[in-house]
Amino acid sequence: MLPVFDMKKIYIIILLFMVFITSCKKEEEVPYTTDEAARDYLFEAMNELYLWYDQMPDVVKEDYKDPYELMDAMRYETLDRWSFVQTYNEFVAMYKGSFVGHGIRMGLDQENKVRIVQIYKNSQMYLKGVRRGWIIKKINGTDPAPIFIAGEWNTRSESIIGPPEAGITNTFLFQIPDGRDSTITATKSSFTLNTVIHCDTLNLKSDKTGYLVLDQFIPISNQELATAFAFLKQENIVNLIVDLRYNTGGDLGVLTNMASYIAGSAKFSTPFLRFNYNDKNSAENEIYNFKSVASPLNLKKVVVICTRSTASASEDLINGLKPHLDVICIGDTTNGKPVGMLGLAYKTDYMFWPICYSVENSAYQGDFYDGFPPEKYVPDDRTHDWDDRNELCLKEAIYYLEHGSVSPKSIYLYQPSKQFAEKPERFNDAIIINEPLNR
Repeated sequence: MLPVFDMKKIYIIILLFMVFITSCKKEEEVPYTTDEAARDYLFEAMNELYLWYDQMPDVVKEDYKDPYELMDAMRYETLDRWSFVQTYNEFVAMYKGSFVGHGIRMGLDQENKVRIVQIYKNSQMYLKGVRRGWIIKKINGTDPAPIFIAGEWNTRSESIIGPPEAGITNTFLFQIPDGRDSTITATKSSFTLNTVIHCDTLNLKSDKTGYLVLDQFIPISNQELATAFAFLKQENIVNLIVDLRYNTGGDLGVLTNMASYIAGSAKFSTPFLRFNYNDKNSAENEIYNFKSVASPLNLKKVVVICTRSTASASEDLINGLKPHLDVICIGDTTNGKPVGMLGLAYKTDYMFWPICYSVENSAYQGDFYDGFPPEKYVPDDRTHDWDDRNELCLKEAIYYLEHGSVSPKSIYLYQPSKQFAEKPERFNDAIIINEPLNR
């Protein structure tokens, strides 16, 4: 069960406010739409719960037609890159891990070729053999590389591969790892994504090491993580490489479960993270402790592979483990999100995600708005699959574990990442007030 924030105060305010509005409506006979009601709910919630409520712009809520516009107007832009609004149905689908599409993430490599950088195992394309690292030469006859290079894929993707609807068929011309071309036709479908993308062990010169790639923290991750860590524990691993390069965060309850596997049984019931609300709600400040889990590990070192997409709960995993374990980062500097959201449902119409608390570790360390820098910068190598030891980030992580330091050679030039993911990535670092409907 996810933690429940004490919302009595805000519910009373909103209830009184809605009664007042309803009375005005009857007296003046002014139409009052669902969007306006949701907008007003959001206005009251932001003034009560928002972490930076005292630094928001002054707005007149009636100047905005719906909660989307109001959120954009009220957001404290100096620090807040994250607060957002979505429909309730979008939230339910995201929360349950349901998905419509080909199940792929695409991105440019260092030679400006478009490659598959991630693919879900339940997708039709994975079942047809498509893997990370494959070059996409054409989609329905169109070369995607110039569009990616121009930074226009997000705006032009639907005209090329169609909207996220089941039944849409596309033809891909791939260059596979052996150099041959392969044409694959696939149809977009609805499926449940897997969040543990890869889990295996590596026999290194130092010790036996686990390698786990996690896509996001959502409730369905709990069973996948239980299976993965049971395997890693059975294999008696001593070190762990956690690959969070595309993990933008998610549910904090799932995060705590994962952290508890990594921290081990010795840390059971000791503080993992601290959550600090605004001064109106400081009585709700709380501590998340490490939990008792079925397969706790006993580790020497943890290496986290990161990119600029490593955000929120992923960063909290790094920050929360640092006081307890030897944790270093390889790859790129992380996103820099030391704050979290409350998920507020407005009926079954909207979910609001305002930033409502800051996050610190047990040593009271937080405010990492600049992200966590890597021990060594290594570009995201999209030319190799996850289990290939020639993949640059994995190769560097292995070197560190075997030598106790990063490699002295191979200085890489920084290259910004250009990617396109079919999956929405905005649900992160969240405590959900109202559970999704069981539907």
